[in-house]
Amino acid sequence: MTQSPPRLEIRHLRKDYGDQRVVDDVSLTIKPGQVTCLLGPSGCGKSTTLRMIAGVEMQDTGEIHVDGKLVCDTVFRVPPERREIGLMFQDFALFPHLTVADNVAFGLRGTRAEKRARVEELLGNVGLMRHIDAYPHALSGGEQQRVALARALAPRPKIMLMDEPFSGLDNRLRDGIRDETLDLLKEEDTAVLLVTHEPEEAMRMADEIALMRAGKIVQQGAPYNIYNAPVDKAAVAFFSDINVIRGTVRGALTSTPFGAFLAPGVPDGAEVDIVIRPQHIGIDFDRAGRGPNPTQRDGVAARGVVQRARFMGSESLVEFRMDHDGSMLKATVPNVFLPKPGMALWLTIRRDRCFVFPATS
Repeated sequence: MTQSPPRLEIRHLRKDYGDQRVVDDVSLTIKPGQVTCLLGPSGCGKSTTLRMIAGVEMQDTGEIHVDGKLVCDTVFRVPPERREIGLMFQDFALFPHLTVADNVAFGLRGTRAEKRARVEELLGNVGLMRHIDAYPHALSGGEQQRVALARALAPRPKIMLMDEPFSGLDNRLRDGIRDETLDLLKEEDTAVLLVTHEPEEAMRMADEIALMRAGKIVQQGAPYNIYNAPVDKAAVAFFSDINVIRGTVRGALTSTPFGAFLAPGVPDGAEVDIVIRPQHIGIDFDRAGRGPNPTQRDGVAARGVVQRARFMGSESLVEFRMDHDGSMLKATVPNVFLPKPGMALWLTIRRDRCFVFPATS
């Protein structure tokens, strides 16, 4: 049985502005109904990649394919309006002088009755039929976002490109609208490439994440794998706060206050960074305030002195100054835990949630 080609495939895209390389050898494939998030900090090349796929920017090298057919390389170029690609941006760009119905119908082909049927179908799907004759200024931000989505989906694009489409929404609305948008896109079997700088949004929406940095995709995979098997320290730090314990390798081992860590392949004398998220540091309440530090079955407890504690809503953040070298470690604890500054507590770590990387500045 012949395997169908991906809905969208980009191969080795590159874009330079003068002597600055903004997108550097980016390749991606997206299947029908799949949501891929292009995730990274501002200025890393995400939006430029999107504009090249849409056809509003021309790549310097590389190819773009839709359903196995070439739509653009450095010689051949299908115009943007013929690529069957929908666009949604942070600015919803609704026409203020057109009604909701006319905004959604804009760009549709067919008879008046066919256009009206498609408009009503989509507005029913996004729960806005009651606003069909309203103008954009009469709608809330969330309602305008849903109109923009309906308009982008109206021509039944094979691919939807979304550039920070939810960033202008109130936090109270964002999660619900993201979920509604995702459901509708899946129902339409649209391949989606979503650009965002928010890890939480990528984790919530994506089937696959492509982590981008300085114009390159540095890691790509399912959200679980990206989070739990990061490629380097910067990848860990992009998703959460981190603690870093620096150590020197001796015989493929690095000694730390929490016991020895394996550092395979790292030469003796080299430094490594042991990276751990605050939620993976535990507090040993049974040993709190006691004397010497005995070895545990799963490692070693190290003592720290509370510097400050803050309640963050669903968890508490506690900062410790460690006895062994005066370094600072942060731990998060569910619910309310606010020990007083100066209190000494024993800390443990989840060794299976620690990452060891060559030391960086």
